[in-house]
Amino acid sequence: MAALGMAQAPCAIELRSSFSGRSLSGARSGISGQSLRVGIQNGSKVFAKRTGSKSQIGRWKGMDADQDSSDDQQDITRGRDMVDALYQGAHSSAGTHNAIMSSQDYLSQARRDLNNIEDGFYISPAFLDKISIHVAKNFLDLPKIKVPLILGIWGGKGQGKTFQCTLAYKKLDIAPIVMSAGELESGNAGEPAKLIRQRYREASDIIRKGKMCSLFINDLDAGAGRMGDGTQYTVNNQMVNATLMNIADNPTNVQLPGVYKNEEIPRVPVVCTGNDFSTLYAPLIRDGRMEKFYWAPTREDRIGVCMGIFQHDGVTRGEVETIVDTFPGQSIDFFGALRARVYDDKVREFVKNIGIENIGKRLVNSRDGAVEFEKPEMDLEHLLGYGNLLVDEQENVRRVQLADSYLKGAELAGSGSGNGAGGKQALLS
Repeated sequence: MAALGMAQAPCAIELRSSFSGRSLSGARSGISGQSLRVGIQNGSKVFAKRTGSKSQIGRWKGMDADQDSSDDQQDITRGRDMVDALYQGAHSSAGTHNAIMSSQDYLSQARRDLNNIEDGFYISPAFLDKISIHVAKNFLDLPKIKVPLILGIWGGKGQGKTFQCTLAYKKLDIAPIVMSAGELESGNAGEPAKLIRQRYREASDIIRKGKMCSLFINDLDAGAGRMGDGTQYTVNNQMVNATLMNIADNPTNVQLPGVYKNEEIPRVPVVCTGNDFSTLYAPLIRDGRMEKFYWAPTREDRIGVCMGIFQHDGVTRGEVETIVDTFPGQSIDFFGALRARVYDDKVREFVKNIGIENIGKRLVNSRDGAVEFEKPEMDLEHLLGYGNLLVDEQENVRRVQLADSYLKGAELAGSGSGNGAGGKQALLS
């Protein structure tokens, strides 16, 4: 009786099964690939319940743009002991199945908030026109027209390409997903290409939620270009070029590594900046994939940007025009450096008053708060004087070639005949 009582005592057994084409008592037959919960109570009633559905996200859901918490190295680590020991590598830190870095080491909050940029800065009409048309074309459904996904903005150094893009994005009310050239190389093969796909899908998710977005890559040529024979061409350089080409050809079907599901996502316009796009892989910059825009600011553009630089300093438009015309061959960042140089006298006076030995105590974690200066006087004479000093330093870099002097002897470059033409003649002799 005791044995019979034990046999009739209520019990619950849970089984998880995945099977195909077999019948189960009390359950439907022919169920393929479904996860079942099977319960047996009092040895008589059998029931089955599906725990999954066709709409359930697969095992790769953690690799979505805003959920990924792993990288290829960690995926390989999880695969240890799943293959023959011959392919495992060493079991120490030098083994190929050990994670080198965590995803958090290279992933960042890439979305740029532009609300901190104040108004009043100049946007070139040609620049704004090119970006706004490129973005609009990528969101429009134009019949039988292949719209280039990438807009490549290139030009001389220090001409304000990145800042003009930032102002244009703010004007369009777009918070872009930003990448830099430093993220296009990694110690792990394939990581930069995967990161590009992640950032693209992150921007696509924002568009899916009903807000415009764009992928913005700074200095693409510095990260993926060939800078002469002295630059090593790595696997990551090759994969970055290939990934951008693939995304440009299939902008609505961008998959993460290891995911081969044909899923359509919203198209994301891509904007890149650089100094020389001839260093990039030629098929990437062809017209069907990349629309190119050479940014060479006109005199009006330079005056407009300088008016924004000096907008709080009381410098008139006539004085700005004089400054721009006095230094016609300088890049736009020259005028920003010129304004910063004007504060040198104030800073020098501050250092003299507190003493050199007390600079650290006053500037770092000081109870007196931040140091405040009165606005220096920015009249035309002072600005032109500091501008000429900057130009002289540029000339020194071009004229004085220390490497040549070091090879010739211990004489300091240019010291033989002063800073004039004689110094150059001494170097050439």
